[in-house]
Amino acid sequence: MQSERTLCTLLVDDQLYGVDVLRVQEIIGEQRLTPVPLASSRVVGLLNLRGDIVPAISLRGTLGLAPAKPGTKCAHVVLRTRDGLASVIVDAIGDVLEADEARFEEPPDTLSGSSRELVSGVLKLDDRLLLELDVDRVLAVDRRAA
Repeated sequence: MQSERTLCTLLVDDQLYGVDVLRVQEIIGEQRLTPVPLASSRVVGLLNLRGDIVPAISLRGTLGLAPAKPGTKCAHVVLRTRDGLASVIVDAIGDVLEADEARFEEPPDTLSGSSRELVSGVLKLDDRLLLELDVDRVLAVDRRAA
């Protein structure tokens, strides 16, 4: 019996990423954020999610990409962590995708920088690659940098 991975897909700078759907609490649109003085540049601010204070982290910044152009729409993927909730800011949300575990490959050698540390697997789709993000590593980068 083959096991499957179910991923929530998201776009950042025209690259398709995926996170384990079981780690996703919810997806919300743009939110008003409260800035955090002296925080890492990746921590964009805090959002109030029905009384829970949730750090909002730029996935662009975490991946070492240029900031989005001013006025560009974004979305928040609220993720469950062992320390509580955290929001990852992305350019757009894709679909939920199911794929056989056996179809995933190791990250290629051409993947460099912080992306290499944060990607746990690669899935070849018909028209592009999907890079599976390790949520714990993505958020650990921000705890070290904060």
